[in-house]
Amino acid sequence: MGYAHDYAAAIMQRGRVPMAPADFVPNWSDGPRKAKYYPGVDSLPLPDSGYPADARLDHAFAAGAQRPADDAPFDAGTQQPPADGAFDLTSLSGMLLDSYGLTGRRLGVQANTDLSALPFYPLANWSRGSASGGGLYPVSVYWVSGPGGPVTPGVHYYSTRHHTMQRLLTGDVSGEVRAALGGPGADTDQYLVLGIKYWQNAFKYNSFSFHAVSMDLGAAVGTWRMWAGARGLSVEPVMWFDEARLQKLLGVRPEEEGVFAVIPLKWTGQQASSHSAEAAPADVSVRHRDIERSREVLTFDALLKMQATTAEHATERPAPGALAPAAAPPADPMRPGAPLPSARPMPVDVRTALRRRRSSFGRFDAARPVTGDQLAACLGAADAGSRLGGDTGTGAADGVRLTKLYAFVNHVEGLEPGAYEYDPDARDLRLVKAGRPGEFLQRNYFLSNYNLEQAGAVLVPTIRTSAVLDAVGDRGYRLVNATIGAVAQSLYTACSGLDLGCGVALGFDNVSYIEELGLDATGEAPLLIMMVGNERPAPADFRYEIA
Repeated sequence: MGYAHDYAAAIMQRGRVPMAPADFVPNWSDGPRKAKYYPGVDSLPLPDSGYPADARLDHAFAAGAQRPADDAPFDAGTQQPPADGAFDLTSLSGMLLDSYGLTGRRLGVQANTDLSALPFYPLANWSRGSASGGGLYPVSVYWVSGPGGPVTPGVHYYSTRHHTMQRLLTGDVSGEVRAALGGPGADTDQYLVLGIKYWQNAFKYNSFSFHAVSMDLGAAVGTWRMWAGARGLSVEPVMWFDEARLQKLLGVRPEEEGVFAVIPLKWTGQQASSHSAEAAPADVSVRHRDIERSREVLTFDALLKMQATTAEHATERPAPGALAPAAAPPADPMRPGAPLPSARPMPVDVRTALRRRRSSFGRFDAARPVTGDQLAACLGAADAGSRLGGDTGTGAADGVRLTKLYAFVNHVEGLEPGAYEYDPDARDLRLVKAGRPGEFLQRNYFLSNYNLEQAGAVLVPTIRTSAVLDAVGDRGYRLVNATIGAVAQSLYTACSGLDLGCGVALGFDNVSYIEELGLDATGEAPLLIMMVGNERPAPADFRYEIA
């Protein structure tokens, strides 16, 4: 049993037993940038990524949640996807902009603690399609392009603030990525490599950081799978590979930046036979270095241990079906059923939904209950999100559903208040505990930026963390949290398409939720609370779109 089990247990207990360092206070004035900074490098502006029309959001969930057959129909209105289901520079640009690129400025009046700082430009908060814990966005996106791509081969870093690719290395090193993957992605020479710069998040969340950033990874990948699936494209993340080899290629120190996923991209016009398996010379590495803004960079033992333990056996790819013992338990058929109506359609296009996505932060209003078909759509989208995280390039999931959803119902038309479990096969709810849950929800929430009783419902995704770790080893912790992050991203996006408010939080007493829902026997771990509901009408806001 590795260290990840101990870390997972500490996460569950942190509402009652604080994680070290318990007296930590962030030094806000010495915080890092929300992106890496490589001075003096050449930049490649990315093209306009507009499409004649975008795919409907509900079609995107259906397309992204399962890999379509080669002859599956593409239903996206009048949009014309790439003819061969392959990426080109325009589609890559659009996917990056709509997920991690800056699309507008956040100036709405809300209940979060950063409200007073928002009017000041140095502290401005910018909207993005993907969600991120604390709005910190620590995922570093690198594009490794071989000779089959549209630019000179090399390694590029995606600069979110400028929507450009910054060249870090010139020369074909795609063979090095193929060698590190050890099988997956052998038919392309175009790869997105996703790193996590820990200090970008740890300066605020210290030892808790690894838990948060691994969810950020899932939110980003989940957005990409949703976006790509709506356009007949494929995003299949690989999470088991030679991490040390890629860290060396990117010129990053393991204790400072983990490499969490690689996404091979099918590229337009490529021939599989044209890609050499030859790796780069052993001394090839990015020489440019990220210039840190913080004068003092701290380290945290738990974070260092989690990076080390989840990287130690990174090349030991789980066998197909390995995650079957970690499957989520089915809904209890003996519990009273509460049928849901058919899910409300979401005709809004994916790009619009991502541009509208935001956290409600105290704007919920119980005067307007959530409708049953809205809740059904939210639950269906969250369930689809559990598969938007991908299959890790191993086949280990092999169709196994790892997550289960619970719903604390406050104000939903046609449903009595209470705690329910969601049956995704029957698409209905089963009563776990009757009674209004508002007092329980608020008592077990640590912050003051939400009144949980005012939300229509609070959804709780659970996963059997210990069972996953037992099945695939400590690296499975990254998979656990990436899956939960993709669930949260799917719900956020669905609420945007349904004109509902949404908020996601990690600051709650996990043990109390285990006790309230009776999860001890199944080993399910509640990792997020996700609030949905209508918001107060005519909120104070300011429109500031930049993309």
